[in-house]
Amino acid sequence: MGTLQSLLRIPSGRRGKWVVLAVWLIIGLFAFGTASKLYNVEQNNADAYLPHSAQSTQIIDYLEHAPGAPPNTDAATVLYLDSAGISAADRARVQSDIAAYQSTVPGVSGTVRELAPSSDGQALAVAVPVHIPVSGNFDFDPAMNAIKAVAEPGGNIDQGSLKVYIAGGFALDDAANGAFNGLDSKLLFFAGAVVIIILLITYRSPILWLFPLLSGVFALQLAQAIMYQLVEHANVVVSGQSGGILTVLVFGVGTDYALLLVARYREELHNYEDKHEAMRVALGRSSPAVIASALTVMLATLGLLVSQLASNVGLGKIGAIGVACSLLAMTTLLPALLVIAPRGVFWPTVPRYGADSHERVGVWGRVSALVGRAPRRVWTATALLLVVLSFGLLDLHSGEIPTAQSFSGTPAAVTAQQQLEQHYPDNGTEPVQVLASASTESQVSSILHSESGLAAGTTGGYVAVPLGDRVYFQVSMSEAADTPAASATVSRLRTELAAVPAADALVGGTTAIDIDDEASAAHDRDWVIPIVLAISFVILTILLRALLAPLLLLGSVILSYLAALGVAAFVSDEVFNRPTEDNSYPLFVFIFLVALGIDYNIFLMTRVREETQRIGTRPGILRGLTVTGGVITSAGFVLAATFAVLTTLPLTQFLQIGFAVAFGVLLDTLLVRTVLVPALCYDVGRHIWWPSRLSRDPLPTEPEPVAVGEG
Repeated sequence: MGTLQSLLRIPSGRRGKWVVLAVWLIIGLFAFGTASKLYNVEQNNADAYLPHSAQSTQIIDYLEHAPGAPPNTDAATVLYLDSAGISAADRARVQSDIAAYQSTVPGVSGTVRELAPSSDGQALAVAVPVHIPVSGNFDFDPAMNAIKAVAEPGGNIDQGSLKVYIAGGFALDDAANGAFNGLDSKLLFFAGAVVIIILLITYRSPILWLFPLLSGVFALQLAQAIMYQLVEHANVVVSGQSGGILTVLVFGVGTDYALLLVARYREELHNYEDKHEAMRVALGRSSPAVIASALTVMLATLGLLVSQLASNVGLGKIGAIGVACSLLAMTTLLPALLVIAPRGVFWPTVPRYGADSHERVGVWGRVSALVGRAPRRVWTATALLLVVLSFGLLDLHSGEIPTAQSFSGTPAAVTAQQQLEQHYPDNGTEPVQVLASASTESQVSSILHSESGLAAGTTGGYVAVPLGDRVYFQVSMSEAADTPAASATVSRLRTELAAVPAADALVGGTTAIDIDDEASAAHDRDWVIPIVLAISFVILTILLRALLAPLLLLGSVILSYLAALGVAAFVSDEVFNRPTEDNSYPLFVFIFLVALGIDYNIFLMTRVREETQRIGTRPGILRGLTVTGGVITSAGFVLAATFAVLTTLPLTQFLQIGFAVAFGVLLDTLLVRTVLVPALCYDVGRHIWWPSRLSRDPLPTEPEPVAVGEG
């Protein structure tokens, strides 16, 4: 720790501050150009994130390398709808368009074909298959623009009595891909704006907000540059989701650390006339909490390394790197900028040397007084409220989000898909893929034709391609790929084909990917959650040098998480009309809320322990709450607001995660960390430090209560 403290003195030194600033300018010079490339290497395809042991992944890998295997395609289905009935002119138009698709769409794979007319006689549909590379990013725009140029001349779907819609997997994937376009810059803009507004409100200074913001920008650029290098040279998978979370995480936790440091620096400026000495002391006293907090979040996100999903593993690495870069920036660059600036940077409330910085006034003085008067009633009431909020978990339904609900709005592709399913109810959006031994082709084919959930008997509904000692089957489904019926069909197929001797059958496709994703998510929850809880407990135990306090704090974090998840599930179902949450949703919310909840525990309890050593446990709790309540609340508002930025994106998974984490952080900072935890600790008294010496030897100034719980 001595070496660390020596290093931390550098940013506060008269010459060291300039060295630190120069180093960060050099880092920025190299990082800024590289960071912008991270978006170009993000991967959102199934092969990039599913485990290689999954059947759906094994089929993708096999088809990528098998000679003669059909190319991986994604079909756009163009629907021609005439409510008066399909006319001869409509049929001629469709035939003309088929020829145009075949000749003008880049990457068109195989034959563009017309489906059978709809049973109601009002619609014709054309399937336009487009080759999609299995690995790497794919630009949907050229093919999609070419399809639109033919189907929607002038960008108009209304063409006389004929309406034309572009549906199918390709159109939906294009819409999802489009949601990620410009994501990083959009998040950076909104997160930066949110941080500026909240820092202006917090500091009431026209200048001070600039230093945490600049430090956050440098931290983000460094994190993105490092991640780009890891993607390029270490095969780390970064998805659009994890790339977006990186932005809000760096700004959120970085600003939290900045608030803690600036608050302590402001406090020490009352005690030291020399701003360099004030910063040295502020860094020395705040750094244990900041470092422990950062380590907690880093290790918690690294708990995702045991995940079966490569995208989760990538998120674990990207989260840890992002927090590490935030920690580095806020403990080096920010202090250097603050001591380079004059004391007047705090204007209009400039901290004056010799003035009292611990006035027991304001809302947190009143809250601490309430805690001291009736601690047991306070913590039992707040705990009961959290339990009630947890009942919203009855609305939690994690799984694969249906396609129509995967967007927070209703893009044209979703409207088109709804029209397609209305007029072609038996046309599944994606086929089932089966790979089996060639020696069992007849048995496997018989199963595929007899399965009621498949449409093997329809035109083009059944394809069998010999691939040496294996046969690849592609069979249309009777239900849309994202329905429970389709999932049941794939599950039955896997069971039936597994019973065929020597078939060594694999079942893949979109529905199978969803099933494999759900299985992996269940595995991750069973492993990652206990690991994160164990990591948090160990760090709290080391930091507080006690066992009982960490157990109480961890219990409060879990209860807060359950309450936040309950409210978020209720809101998603009843307000957002999105009753299904993504498979990884509970785990992601757990990672961020528990890790960040421990953050605020650390901010509070390290100060409480510091005060306890001077004035005793119960007075120390009240003093710690009074002086940190405002900082924790401000930090919570910043973090909640940055995560809330995710709700502005057009994808349901971001909407749900953003709301859940934002609400959970506010719940934690306004109720749990600043009311429940202090009241519970005050009720228990010095025994929270068990088995350390603080639990046995009360200071002379510490009052012994007559009745525990009423102070």
